[in-house]
Amino acid sequence: MFMHPDVLSVLANARHRELIAESDQRRLLTLARKARVARRAGKASAARGRLTGTLASCEPSAAVPAQ
Repeated sequence: MFMHPDVLSVLANARHRELIAESDQRRLLTLARKARVARRAGKASAARGRLTGTLASCEPSAAVPAQ
């Protein structure tokens, strides 16, 4: 069956918009996943390695348990 060129154009544009929406969703989910992993990794050593100001002390800023 022969389709009208306008119908083909509308279908092609709709598919193009779907592909763009899918790629945006994938990009946002990837960024959220990376942020979540970074946040979880940062919780374990949140205080260590962070400068206390313009002059950092020589001691670690978090208490280390005795072993």
